[in-house]
Amino acid sequence: MIEARRRQQTFGDGFVADAVPDWQEAWMPHADVLLADDQIVAAVYEALGRRHPQSRTRGRRGTSAETVLRLLVLKHLRNWSYQTLEREVRTNLLYRAFTRVGGGLTPDAKTMGRWGVAVGPETIAAVHRRLVALAQTHGVVEGRRMRVDTTVVEANIHYPTDSSLLSDGVRVLTRTMQQITTIAGRVGARVRDRRRSVTRRLLEIMRLTRSKGVPRHEPLAKAYRRLLDATSRVVGQAKQFAQEIETGVKRRTDPLAQAALDGLRQVVDTFVPRVQHVMRQARARIFDGDTHVPDKIVSLFEPSTDVIRKGKASKPTEFGKVVKLQEAEHQIITAYEVYATRPKSDAELLTPALDAHAETFGRLPRLVAADAGFYSTRNETAAHARGVTRVCVPNRSTKDPARRQQQKTRWFKQGQAWRTGCEGRISVVKRRHGLARCRYKGEAGMSRWVGLGVVADTVINIGRVLATTRRP
Repeated sequence: MIEARRRQQTFGDGFVADAVPDWQEAWMPHADVLLADDQIVAAVYEALGRRHPQSRTRGRRGTSAETVLRLLVLKHLRNWSYQTLEREVRTNLLYRAFTRVGGGLTPDAKTMGRWGVAVGPETIAAVHRRLVALAQTHGVVEGRRMRVDTTVVEANIHYPTDSSLLSDGVRVLTRTMQQITTIAGRVGARVRDRRRSVTRRLLEIMRLTRSKGVPRHEPLAKAYRRLLDATSRVVGQAKQFAQEIETGVKRRTDPLAQAALDGLRQVVDTFVPRVQHVMRQARARIFDGDTHVPDKIVSLFEPSTDVIRKGKASKPTEFGKVVKLQEAEHQIITAYEVYATRPKSDAELLTPALDAHAETFGRLPRLVAADAGFYSTRNETAAHARGVTRVCVPNRSTKDPARRQQQKTRWFKQGQAWRTGCEGRISVVKRRHGLARCRYKGEAGMSRWVGLGVVADTVINIGRVLATTRRP
């Protein structure tokens, strides 16, 4: 049974509450009050209640929604894994008090992982919006200034090459067919393990691509042709396995075993089209010289990953999702967005950012600051027309003397100096809250990862501002 807040107290709760106040960081008492907000707890309670229809009224008493929220926030506050989170909360009185576990049992890592999936990206976005509203109520932000920037949150994948993706496909499909054979027995088609020969082709391709000073196109094409041939045979075999499960050639009378076979057939049906897509893009690149294959796949496990080039010398190509962060006063992130597909340019994001700011604060900011990537004449004209007094977005390629003089004025330089705080905020959320690389799976997992990281950063910053201005 799910509860909004933990009701039953234990003997150890009083001891924990008395022991921790002297060890709290300055922002923690204020963050404790923020996370105790009724609307925030109610949003998480509703999300957990959607997992099972009768979970709110039946079953044994489970972990409260408030504790679930605090555990997830603490995980991203410290950038821990679920295993580390379990260990630290179990052994640390301060974290027991902060998460409302108290003297009770600490949930295990697998259970907390299931909560993370249940509390979806929509709920996390609602929690963040409520935190920003609380920051307004406490006078932390007023929305008179806005700065915006984009960054890339990388997916948890290895560097993609066509040969490594083909090897991944052979490995996954072969392993799945072996599992099917273990459950269904040696009936119908037999699996042939080609992983060893595929690994040899992969190593051969790696040696050829690293060689210098010798013609390598023909040997490379020959090696890829053999790799594609082996992969094609594995894909054909996997399709035959899936068909035999569907027609009943490979089956079990035990319902649980048959359910396992059906699940493995779904795995085959999921990965076979992805491997075939990789085969097509490999043939186009190697034999036709076409590197611009539409809907290119760079990971079999995260097929929605985008290829992004932001002009970084240290990392010219990144694989993940573009994320927009916009801030107001005191470094508070007031809105964020994870884009399903990469925007054509940052310039098309400025007007939606102003709309989000107006929706949050009920008015447009007096000053808008962004880097040169957000500049366009249309954006600047539209912002002024809507009432923005100072649009501090530089135009690096302008030849207009008046525009150049404007970009040298004191207010413009001060606005750009304030804008550089976006770079620092992005660095902080990547280092402190793990936004450098997403560890959750799928597009929903990416949105949850970014959302929880932003919520954690917002909680800390609001708490720090309140710690310097008032007592909890």
